[in-house]
Amino acid sequence: MPKHEFGIMQETPKPGERYDKYEPHKYNCISVNDDYIEDIVSNFNHIDLYWHTLDTPAKGIAYAGITLIPPTSARAFIDVIKDVHGLNELRELLEKAHIANK
Repeated sequence: MPKHEFGIMQETPKPGERYDKYEPHKYNCISVNDDYIEDIVSNFNHIDLYWHTLDTPAKGIAYAGITLIPPTSARAFIDVIKDVHGLNELRELLEKAHIANK
């Protein structure tokens, strides 16, 4: 079953660096079943995010890749998932990142 991994980067991403490696252990990631994301994926399309690098700004998530969520977009991301059953752990992680400005 497909899943998505979410974690908090302790060091601020730098322009020019790519984040293409799958390293869930490095960021203490939580797993989210795709069933919870699949139905709301289009709801992220108004949120400013980055795909794989800060040099690639985009709207919405990189569904099959690495999405970087900047602190300025955390609240909008939280608002999309706030009422979705099964995403409580993700919401808590994003709240923690938002408070820490990560």
